[in-house]
Amino acid sequence: MQDFPISYIEPVFRPPSEAHSLILPVTNGCSWNNCTFCEMYTQEQKKFRARDEAQVLEEIRLTGERMIVQRVFLADGDALVMPTRRLLTILTAIREHMPSVTRVSSYCLPRNLRKKSVDELKELSDAGLGMAYVGCESGDDEVLALVNKGETYASSLSALDKLGQAGIARSVMILNGLGGTVLSEQHADNSARLMSETQPEFLSTLVVSFPQGEARFRRGFADFQALNQQQLFVEVERLLQGLELRDTVFRSDHASNYLVLKGTLGADKQRLLAQVRQAIEAPQQAHLRQEWQRGL
Repeated sequence: MQDFPISYIEPVFRPPSEAHSLILPVTNGCSWNNCTFCEMYTQEQKKFRARDEAQVLEEIRLTGERMIVQRVFLADGDALVMPTRRLLTILTAIREHMPSVTRVSSYCLPRNLRKKSVDELKELSDAGLGMAYVGCESGDDEVLALVNKGETYASSLSALDKLGQAGIARSVMILNGLGGTVLSEQHADNSARLMSETQPEFLSTLVVSFPQGEARFRRGFADFQALNQQQLFVEVERLLQGLELRDTVFRSDHASNYLVLKGTLGADKQRLLAQVRQAIEAPQQAHLRQEWQRGL
């Protein structure tokens, strides 16, 4: 059996919906890597760098010779930090050597689009980049500052608008519980406002968690008080109430969530709100995940 043509520096992460995609690392680690809630790229071997272009192109060629691939996810944490020229070269090679590919996607930090124009993003879209997973986490500037996200409401708004204008689908993540008990309401309200203003194609919520402990997080957010299960549901309810979305696929089914929610907003808004209200008032009837079923 031939060796797998792509080399990885573990751990490797990808969105849940990319479970069946080819993971193609074009960078290692995350160019920002200062978010205090995120432990994905904190290991020494995950220090950020762009991978050698010739090696990436050779891996694309070899993969195309040996495999039939339908979807490609460009790893690691924020491939769109790379110059547009390099991304176009990679996308062109994918199209040439993997003609069966129907979509290429990537994580995207809003900050990485500050210097990219809509026209540049349209070039990437035309070359095959179909979706960007944008970890907004919150639409509240106070929460974003406390967790050292390096973003603001305005920077997230600008990035999402640019992607939308370029025809690249946007899958946005909001972190349930990120503001703790004190900032929960403004976290929910301003996250809903950001989503309503940008109308992303996909929206998901994850529950903030700290599998390696809270020490790193609390260095910037010393007064953080985690939400309990019911408070998490109340925050999701407030988020849903504030969302004015026309045709956004909504998912709250990540392994970190107690309550699984799936629907399209706004068509399913009242049904989703009813499910959350039941979880608040009668959790024993809401088919919640047990603690052992949750994780990252």
